[in-house]
Amino acid sequence: MTVLRLGTRGSRLALWQAHWVQRLLASVHRDVRVEIVPIETDGDRRTEAALSTLSGSAFFTKEIEGALLEGSIDLAVHSLKDVATEAPEGLILGAVLERADPRDALVARDGHGLADLGEGARVGTSSLRRKAFLRADHPGLVTRDVRGNVPTRLGILDRGDADALLLACAGLDRLELGARITSRLDPERFVPAPAQGAVAVQIRADDAAVRSRIAPLEHGPTRRAVDAERTFLNVLEGGCQVPLGAFAQVEGDSMRLVARVASLDGGRGVRGALSGPSDDPDALGRTLARRLIDEGAADILAELRPS
Repeated sequence: MTVLRLGTRGSRLALWQAHWVQRLLASVHRDVRVEIVPIETDGDRRTEAALSTLSGSAFFTKEIEGALLEGSIDLAVHSLKDVATEAPEGLILGAVLERADPRDALVARDGHGLADLGEGARVGTSSLRRKAFLRADHPGLVTRDVRGNVPTRLGILDRGDADALLLACAGLDRLELGARITSRLDPERFVPAPAQGAVAVQIRADDAAVRSRIAPLEHGPTRRAVDAERTFLNVLEGGCQVPLGAFAQVEGDSMRLVARVASLDGGRGVRGALSGPSDDPDALGRTLARRLIDEGAADILAELRPS
């Protein structure tokens, strides 16, 4: 029996993802036993403020990646939208699993859609992207910073400290909380974060044995879609905390990528879409990124960076 130590964050959603990978590996390898190793990350500890106001990066992956590099775990499971587009030296994404619903979800106390929320309604989110798009499309609404795991955020809503929340559909669905969703937002307009809804298994680049073990978990269409989205993000030199969305859909041999960048106040923005062959997602991501750069996307994002 081969024992693989799987590193993960300790949140309810992260553990769901880790147990999912554990079950998938057990279904294809009878001689493998997966031990789940919860690891507290910087982002889990620093809950006092919005991540966009904190210095540093890789808030939800750095400690786990460190454990992987030093050999105390054999693989790591991440929400791919939290993973930097430039991998630490020695690590690779060994498998990208089939994506869940990539859209953003509105969860409203009174069951209203975004357009029906009253003037001054408080919408909770910690995402700069969601804030920027909300301010651009619904300037009469007020954003409120909320941090914490999914149940914690729902508790804030239920106590009346917000009128609605913006969350990822995938997280709510995976935790069997999809019934709380008031509406699933149009990804062509309220463009999701790059790789939203996707789960990745990270491994050491030189660990051929583990790489072969997790190979059956790879979902090709999801990998190609998120590669296009993450290339777009990388070309624009964006991180996890930028007001930028990118979403690709694969249909057979073709792929369509839509992207949007907005200023934090919602006053400026660019968007675009591009189709191309699905076997070259990096080219599609680069081409659309350069097109939006020419239309002002880089200037918008530059306003958020320290001088």
